[in-house]
Amino acid sequence: MNVNELIENWKTEEQIAYIHGWDFSHIHERYTEQEDLPWDYRAVIEEYLHPEMKILDIDTGGGEFLLSLRHPHENIAAMENFSPNVKLCQEILLPLGIDFRPGDGKGKIPFDDGAFDMAINRHGDFNASEIYRVLKPGGFFITQQVGAENDRELVELLCGKTETPFPDQYLSITAGKFEDVGFTVLRGEEAFRPIRFFDVGALVWFARIIQWEFPGFSVATHLKKLLKAQRILEEQGSIDGSIHRFLLTAQK
Repeated sequence: MNVNELIENWKTEEQIAYIHGWDFSHIHERYTEQEDLPWDYRAVIEEYLHPEMKILDIDTGGGEFLLSLRHPHENIAAMENFSPNVKLCQEILLPLGIDFRPGDGKGKIPFDDGAFDMAINRHGDFNASEIYRVLKPGGFFITQQVGAENDRELVELLCGKTETPFPDQYLSITAGKFEDVGFTVLRGEEAFRPIRFFDVGALVWFARIIQWEFPGFSVATHLKKLLKAQRILEEQGSIDGSIHRFLLTAQK
């Protein structure tokens, strides 16, 4: 494929960059993200979860992970703020009898005080004091978060030095926020793992989807950077970076 063909391919990936729920199947086998983390988020939840417990999933996306827990639907509530996913949740979760309500994880949670035995949050926004409010005494909050240094090598390759979008996203800072409002931290772990792209078009699609990490990115304005990424790919066989994740389990 010559340079002009590559550029047209990248422009196509840019134009079709859209996500349904949190589904990266469009670039399946064109990249790998090694989430062989030292913890298993699902297993941590299942360690505490019982069928009679009322649970809340904050920033549920399209409800994909929540439904995979196979918890009784009458004991599930969920919230989401991203408008395409809100529509998706209304179409999928509400007919199942799940109490879904639009809401921003950073703001007021649209549920009553002491309504839940557990709140979970995978890669979403959170408000420690609001989570404390909606949990019953003894209730659990379990989260896996994307850290501040996520994808930074890839961001710097395409966009140069930029400010991290979420500079407080470290385990120590987050744990402190929850302790400050009255939680007891039961467990905390942090890890970095590789992420690799095997074609630049997949990286273009990825960067357009995760715009908060790649500010102002477009094929037209970052073409020289993309050509550099293509040279790296041809020389090394992949374009490499690292993901940053942490786990926190806390109890009210």
